[in-house]
Amino acid sequence: MKNVSLGLNVVLVLAVAVLFYLHFSGKKATVQAVDTKSIPAGSFKIAYFEIDSIQTQFEYYKEIQKGLEAKDQEVTRQLNALKNAFAAKYQELQRSAQSLTQAELASRQQELQQMDKTYQGKEQMLTSELQEESIRKRQDVQKKIKEFLEAYNKDKGYSYIFSNLSDLLYFKDTAYDITKDVVNGLNQKYKKK
Repeated sequence: MKNVSLGLNVVLVLAVAVLFYLHFSGKKATVQAVDTKSIPAGSFKIAYFEIDSIQTQFEYYKEIQKGLEAKDQEVTRQLNALKNAFAAKYQELQRSAQSLTQAELASRQQELQQMDKTYQGKEQMLTSELQEESIRKRQDVQKKIKEFLEAYNKDKGYSYIFSNLSDLLYFKDTAYDITKDVVNGLNQKYKKK
């Protein structure tokens, strides 16, 4: 996470340096857009927040973490119980193997194989359920953050609000959305080739 933060800081410093140079050098940068649209006049404000602080100080997030940890411990307990039952059956079979007939031995080996399949199926199911719940809970946290930032930003006027993680964007002002221009420009350039 520190590397991502460091990389983002380096990119931001370079961007500020380029903008500083362009502003004070007297040269005006020109950009040709295929389909330009009007961008509102005024200041362009960007804000960010530290995701680590959300994780350590947002009560709802801490509750979710505790719940997921408790569920993980329960899954581990259930799986350990199945492992222990399998180990006990296996040891019992090893102790009594010499006194069993071929049919009894085959039956017990088949029983052990079935126990192993049951364990693997249960492990896969419980792990999958835990992962799905974790994803749902984290998406709920993101939704709450987005909703708050939208309300918070009504009087703040930020165009973009980033978290300190490079791949998370929680709020954006659609007036600065140039996706259509970029897609059209790229498509026109591709058609020429």
